[in-house]
Amino acid sequence: MEFRSPVVGVVHLLPLPGAPRWGGAMAKVVDAAVRDARAYEKGGAGAVVVENFGDAPFFKEGLPPETVAAMARCAAAVRDAVKLPLGVNCLRNDARAALGVAAACGAAFVRVNVHAGVTATDQGLVEGRAAETLRARAALGLDTLIWADVHVKHGRPLFAGTITQAACDLVERAGADAVIVSGAATGAATELSDLRTVRAALPDAFLLAGSGVRKETIGDVLLYADAVIVGTALKRGGKTTNPVDPARVRTLVRAAGR
Repeated sequence: MEFRSPVVGVVHLLPLPGAPRWGGAMAKVVDAAVRDARAYEKGGAGAVVVENFGDAPFFKEGLPPETVAAMARCAAAVRDAVKLPLGVNCLRNDARAALGVAAACGAAFVRVNVHAGVTATDQGLVEGRAAETLRARAALGLDTLIWADVHVKHGRPLFAGTITQAACDLVERAGADAVIVSGAATGAATELSDLRTVRAALPDAFLLAGSGVRKETIGDVLLYADAVIVGTALKRGGKTTNPVDPARVRTLVRAAGR
């Protein structure tokens, strides 16, 4: 997949129907998603990923139909509004729903937080379902890429192996198309040592930094990563719940130097 820049912007959706903080107006959710996607495009981002960030607390899997339908509506609106490659992330870990949205909206990739292994999270134990996910993708006739987190944020892997082992398993055994390395939480910096270690083990893999990338650090991060996934740092005032600021996007893209 070719990007015009290595910055992938996160479209944090407002709470969707059925979520505890749902505001009752789907048009408002769609308008905010389109506004943020256009801000990313205006600032020079290379792609966007739509996720149901406002739905916390999240189901660990098995998203209800109203959530999947709302995400499809938002993803379709974003696809029609911008010319950037589109991704989908169904939080917490519903890869099957993400593939369904991708099939309906023509998304280029899905992000899967736990594609393989078992992770202890605030939603309980989350198990990877790589076998089901890859078979579902084939059955749907999709070429949608699977971007899989290794040692995902807001979680602790139960397998005692190293991040290198986990990353290699994602690619070699679980069939992930890309590996995402992130910090401990939303907005937390991705450790350069983790990126360096994974890159050394998987020199040909598509590798992304998944959190905490800023203009001061992106140059160092891109010594190892092919791209970065950024949300919080590109919002007005650096606050996750604020709208995307095109000027911040532009600054980060320039700092990337690609």
